[in-house]
Amino acid sequence: MIGFWIAAAGLSAAVAALVLRGAARGLASAGDDPALAVHRRQLSEIDELAERGLLAQGELKAARAEAARRLLAAADQGAAWPKEGLGPRRVVVAAAAVAPLLALGLYVAVGAPGAPDQPFEKRVAQWRAGDAALLDPPRIVAILEHVARTEPNNVELQRNLAIARMASGDAVGSAEALRKAVRLAPQRAELWTALGEAFVTSEEGQVGADARTAFTEALKRDPANLSARYHLAKGDIADGRVETGLSAWRAVLADLPAEDPRRPVLAAEIDRTAKAGRLVDTAAQQQAAAGEVTPEMIQGMVEGLAQRLAAAPDDPEGWVRLVRAYAVLGDAARRDAALKDASERFKDQPRVLAALRQAADTAPQNPSAPRSNAR
Repeated sequence: MIGFWIAAAGLSAAVAALVLRGAARGLASAGDDPALAVHRRQLSEIDELAERGLLAQGELKAARAEAARRLLAAADQGAAWPKEGLGPRRVVVAAAAVAPLLALGLYVAVGAPGAPDQPFEKRVAQWRAGDAALLDPPRIVAILEHVARTEPNNVELQRNLAIARMASGDAVGSAEALRKAVRLAPQRAELWTALGEAFVTSEEGQVGADARTAFTEALKRDPANLSARYHLAKGDIADGRVETGLSAWRAVLADLPAEDPRRPVLAAEIDRTAKAGRLVDTAAQQQAAAGEVTPEMIQGMVEGLAQRLAAAPDDPEGWVRLVRAYAVLGDAARRDAALKDASERFKDQPRVLAALRQAADTAPQNPSAPRSNAR
């Protein structure tokens, strides 16, 4: 090891010397050297004699070779290392040589030069042989991934790997393991449910297309699946089908046992969603079913939504709908103000910010135009 560091220091000094010598040559060649000018002129004269037919081909090659040799020799002599700046150059070369030695000293002082290699496979074997209760999730993931390479068709292994990855904060990796699990056992509803929940976690709580597909597959196999029903209803609410989603949530709440700790949480969520009245478009459609929607009706609904958000501002979906409503009404000032307030409140939630921007880009419409109920 010491020999390596000494060799590294020597190479560093040699490279520094070569770099500085090249710089010196560049400085030397920057000026006008009379000797070099004479040799270049001789080459030009040889070419001129050849063009005029005064030199045979063999004589031309010999003359050019000799002139070029003299030019190179003169250039080498003229590119000698200048004495100006010799002190700084020595400092640079010395620093290049000393730097690896200082690094070696620091490594010896604070490092562990005598520590043996620790191959990853060996460490995984040690973790497997130890007490699993003392291992953190990343080490458990490493063990399960190692075992999964030899047992690729083990459904329970993939399921446990997904749980360990989720515990270690890798929702995407968890979904990948559950994808393999549902391919191996597509009839198991709990695997589809776990896959949907992994998608929701990776999408920061949003019930996206992949999650809905997984939950739908779970319901095909287990129509009473509470998690799948809850999340699909949440997706309906996010898409504007508030009453449909609330009805589904109430059915889930009714099916939960009385002692289930999830009951008060879901009940509070149902109450909060029902009170918000957050879908302007849905409310407008309901009004349209009874008669023509007037601008005053729409303005009243929008003002009511704005007042509710002022009282309970931690409602990203409500802010998205408020921004969209102002955009539809063509009220650019209020739209921009609501967009600014919501963007500042949810600045750490990129999905909400993207939804807000999309809502702000909604084209204005004429709210006083009659709406047709024809399909």
